[in-house]
Amino acid sequence: MTEPVISVQNLTRRFGDFVAVDHINFEVGRGEIVGYLGPNGSGKTTTIRMLLGLLRPSDGHATVLGFDVARQSEEVRLRVGYMSQKFAIYDDLTTLENLTFYGGVYGVTDKARIQHTLELVGLKGHENTLTGDMSTGWRQRLSLGIALVHEPKLLFLDEPTSGVDPTARRAFWDLIYELAEGGVTILVTTHYMDEAEYCERVGVMRDGKLLAMDTPTNLKKTIITGNVWEVFALPLERGVEILSALSGVERVGLAGDHLRVISQRVEKETLENALRVENITVEKIERGEPTLEDVFLALAR
Repeated sequence: MTEPVISVQNLTRRFGDFVAVDHINFEVGRGEIVGYLGPNGSGKTTTIRMLLGLLRPSDGHATVLGFDVARQSEEVRLRVGYMSQKFAIYDDLTTLENLTFYGGVYGVTDKARIQHTLELVGLKGHENTLTGDMSTGWRQRLSLGIALVHEPKLLFLDEPTSGVDPTARRAFWDLIYELAEGGVTILVTTHYMDEAEYCERVGVMRDGKLLAMDTPTNLKKTIITGNVWEVFALPLERGVEILSALSGVERVGLAGDHLRVISQRVEKETLENALRVENITVEKIERGEPTLEDVFLALAR
C-alpha cells in the first residue's frame, strides 16, 4: 500500500489553557484534493502550521511526505508549497521580480522555470506589472506561483480565495484542478461551503475538533438523514418561528427568498398546514438537496 502523503494521529496544539487543535486524525493520499472546512478560528490554519513544522504539536504525531513534522521540519518545508492567508508580496516589485526573488529562496535560478510558473498561473504578459497595482485575484495567482516555483508535490493552500470575487475564485479552482491532474496533492482550507464541494474529500472543523472527513456526497448522505424542504412562504420571519416550534423539525433557516427545513418525520402537508393555520401565505413547498452547509450545521449542533 502506498504511504499517505499526510498522516496525522491525535495531533493537538494548546496555547495555554486554550486548545486550538484537539486530537485530530486523518490521512491524505497522493494526488488528492482535500478540503478543510470550518469558520475562522476553528483550527484550520493551526493544523497547517503544525504540518509545516512552524508550530510544534503539544501532543500527537504527524508525518508529511514521510518526514516527521516535529523532528524533520526543514525537510518538510523544502518539499512542499505553502500559500498563506496573507502572503508577503512586495508591492514595489514587479510580478517577475517577486517570483524571481522567492524562487531564489528555494534555490531556483532557472529563468525558464520562472517563466513556466508565470504561464502556469496565468500571469504571462504581466511580468512587468507592479504587484501594488494588481487586483486581489491577480495577487492570489502570484502567491500561488510563488508556492509552486520549486515544483512541490504537496501544496498547502490556506484560504486562498478569501476576499476574491466569484469569477476569480472559479478561475483559481480551475488552476487547482490542473495542478492535481499533474500529480500535485493539495490540502486547502476554506470557510466557503460552495468551494468545499470542489474537493474530493472534505474535513469539517469546529472549535479545534475534526468532526468528520469524507467525500461531499457521503457526508450529505450520512449526516443529513432527513428530508430537505424548500418552503416559499411570507412573511419569512414568522414562518421561521412557526416551523421551528413544530415537533419533528430539526432545523429551519432562511435561504434567500425562502425557508429551508430539514426533518426526518415531517412531510410537506404538515408544513403547509402549520403555516396556513397561522395565516402565512404559502406559495409552494418543494424538495431540496442537502448541502455541505447543512452538513456543517448538523455536525456543529
